[in-house]
Amino acid sequence: MSTRVLAHSATLAWRSLVKMVRTPEQLVDVTMQPVIFVVMFVYLLGGAISGSTSEYLTFLLPAIMVQTVVFATVPTGVNLNTDIRKGVFDRFRSLPIARSAPLLGAVLGDMVRFVVCVVVLLGFGYALGFRIGTDPLSAFAACLLMMLFAFSLIWVSVLLGLTAREPGSVQGIMFLAMFPLTFGTNMISPTGTMPGWLQWWVEVNPVTDVMAAARGLLTSGPVAGPVISTLLWSAGLFAVFFPLAVRAYRRSA
Repeated sequence: MSTRVLAHSATLAWRSLVKMVRTPEQLVDVTMQPVIFVVMFVYLLGGAISGSTSEYLTFLLPAIMVQTVVFATVPTGVNLNTDIRKGVFDRFRSLPIARSAPLLGAVLGDMVRFVVCVVVLLGFGYALGFRIGTDPLSAFAACLLMMLFAFSLIWVSVLLGLTAREPGSVQGIMFLAMFPLTFGTNMISPTGTMPGWLQWWVEVNPVTDVMAAARGLLTSGPVAGPVISTLLWSAGLFAVFFPLAVRAYRRSA
């Protein structure tokens, strides 16, 4: 990727950050919403599933972090579609900038949402009693792995944002996909407690691998298999949906 593309993308990413600062309510879904999920699940289900809220918090928090960054990919496509409908991208096309810069800029700007999510949840988890059971380097690797997967998945949202007719359509389609991807995992309860047909889905679900990797890196446990699977899924999603998104943007020019 050329220096020119990176410079233009960084400028447009800064535009996204300015919008975020001016309308901080955009961060509600990566701040207040996951906090509410943690409180509800830990204190409503923790005693029944783990027999201890503290043990359940250790089991749940890494998975909630993954769930939140996955859901945080949805607004990117919605915002892109909104900008297209308002004619913002028509102005971008009239500027002497790299063709892919508006897309990369929007994605890089929204990556800040992932960082906010991770920081807020780790801080809140520590306030409730969660403790990292490995080491700082492993914990940092867990955070990077989550954001890498979300960065790859976000291009699905970008593609929908470029091709859907309305912002509401992007949100509806993405949420329809995100619920089975995030809740159809062992986020809330161990896989062995589920019926056989659901266990099959949980085992083939890529988000399950991300959650297993995050748990292993944050609280200790086997990580090699889940980490490799997450890296492969991330590479595959990016290899498929990034070119499709860029092609869709060029075709709409």
